[in-house]
Amino acid sequence: MGTTAQTQVFRLLISGYYGFHNSGDEAVLRSILLALEEQGREQGVQIRPVVLSADPAWTTRMYGVEAVPRMSPGSLLRAIRDCDGLISGGGSLLQDATGSLTIPYYTGIVKLAQWLGKPTFIYAQGIGPVGKRAMYPLIRSAMKRSAYVSVRDAESAALLGRIGVPADRIEIVPDPVMGLPLPSGSAAAAPAALRAGEPPLLGISLRRWRGDGADLARAADALVALSKRMPVRLRFLPFHTPSDAETSGEVLERLRGRLGDGSTAELAEGIDDPQQMLLEVGRCDALFGMRLHALIYAANQQVPMIGLSYDPKIDQFLLRLGLKAIGSTERLDAEAFAEAASSLLRQPAGWLAEHKPAIDLLKQQSQKPAQQIVQLLRYTLSR
Repeated sequence: MGTTAQTQVFRLLISGYYGFHNSGDEAVLRSILLALEEQGREQGVQIRPVVLSADPAWTTRMYGVEAVPRMSPGSLLRAIRDCDGLISGGGSLLQDATGSLTIPYYTGIVKLAQWLGKPTFIYAQGIGPVGKRAMYPLIRSAMKRSAYVSVRDAESAALLGRIGVPADRIEIVPDPVMGLPLPSGSAAAAPAALRAGEPPLLGISLRRWRGDGADLARAADALVALSKRMPVRLRFLPFHTPSDAETSGEVLERLRGRLGDGSTAELAEGIDDPQQMLLEVGRCDALFGMRLHALIYAANQQVPMIGLSYDPKIDQFLLRLGLKAIGSTERLDAEAFAEAASSLLRQPAGWLAEHKPAIDLLKQQSQKPAQQIVQLLRYTLSR
């Protein structure tokens, strides 16, 4: 910690799934950085972030912050020693669905910081699924010794409780991306009703999940059914490149020659910046999303949404808005989807009137972790 013209400067190391060019996780990072900057300014301190990244050079170019390689033991150790505290989050870091080493890696970074005497903060994480009970002690130890623990939904808090983390140490907050602003100087797009002569625009965010591709085939059938009911412009938005772009390409191929009169389909390309993707989602009249952060982007921009569930985190987020998924990777009724989507595209005002209060509350609460962390840093390191 240092001072610049009597302003306290705190160096915060940020650990998460960053530098992999996944728009959702990059949006989490951008949201955390902006929230820390704003809360630091409001509380009269300067936050100097350092990000653990899979692509440090790209992270530095994208966000203008210092970044170090996340898998280099020497760089990691130096970064922790040089920091005033460590943030772990957000996103779904503590789960073993994507690999057996994920939980040991992220809890290991937290524990290393704690062993070196650094305060640690858990920032709006989604916890689980955790299939192996052997992971429980790792999670419990990292959480119980953290100065602040926040999770993004009640189910994550309940799982931590079963693991042995006291409930009074856990704060439930929105996903950080609910507070992500549009790029500087940008304005939200006009709704379809004001774009005379154009068909409504449906944003689509799909990811590969089933090995046999049956879920993507069902999604394609559903989009065809919608196009038969009304002219629509289908715009595929890849949130994780290159995998989502490849997946979108496969679905586009399934749509070839099958769409109804006046309907089109296209792929958005070259959108790396999370705020630019947020702007892209904001231009849609509705969104059909499988990626969690595609749905969060839509809520952020008050765009009516239809969720397709592949993981409980999708259902948990939709529940916070009073919504249910239209289907899952195991089942999707094409006509039920077409009915729901055409209703949203024709009458978005009713959807917004019903769900705007929940959206506004999540946006309002999205800065709570940054506010708490800056306060704790000032209290802990100023004594």
